[in-house]
Parts: sequence; C-alpha cells; structure tokens
Amino acid sequence: MEAFKTMMIAWAGMRAQTGRMRVIAENLANSGSTGKTPTDEPYRRQIPTFKDELDRKLDVDLVKLGKTVKDRTQFRLRYDPSHPAADKTGYVKLPNVDPLVETMDMREAMRAYEANLNVIEASRSMIAKTLDLLRRS
Repeated sequence: MEAFKTMMIAWAGMRAQTGRMRVIAENLANSGSTGKTPTDEPYRRQIPTFKDELDRKLDVDLVKLGKTVKDRTQFRLRYDPSHPAADKTGYVKLPNVDPLVETMDMREAMRAYEANLNVIEASRSMIAKTLDLLRRS
C-alpha cells in the first residue's frame, strides 16, 4: 500500500508542476504586452504558490498549486515616444517579466515534473516485481 501512497504523492507533484508551467507560459506569452494608453498598466508577472493538503483517505500530505500572486516589482521602462502608451516624457511601461528568469523557472518545473514521473515509474516497477514474486511462490 505504501507504493500506492508514493505514487499519489508524486502524481500530486506532477499536477502542481503542470500548473506552475502554465503560469510561466502565460508570463512568457505576455512579456511584451504593454498598455494601450499612458495610464494603462502593462501585464504584471504572476507567481505560482504551492500549498500542502492532507488526503485523509490515504493519510498523506499532497502538494497542490495555490493561488497565483502578482509580482509587485517595478515595471521596466523603454524610451519610445511614438508608442500610444508612452507618457509625457516618452517612456513606455513594459511588463515586469524577465524571459531569462521565466525560462529558468520553466526548466526547474520540468525537472521537478520529471523527478515525480521517475518516482511513479519506479513505484510501478516495484509493484510489478512484487506481484511477480508472489505469483512464483
């Protein structure tokens, strides 16, 4: 039964990392989204959070994707007086998304996903070997 618990924990980790990758992809997709007028704010980076949740049936703690929170760092500025969202001084507010940071976060999320997948595969293999041993005896 412990192998099934292990698989459920890893499965929850994979779901959480999938949600994290979705948020990162949204950040990357909007990394160039500016406002339409000088008073509009551009896209604000989203940060995924995680929470643990007790599964009472299995008696295990599972990770879940929590709320996404807005990154409160300042927007970048670019001088472009011809842009419709430029202010009086000619600067346009750009999203506070750094594509390099998002790419590294995506890589980390993918590795965490793969690690959980490896746990599931190892657990399945152990269950299969155990069943094979039980059949032989």
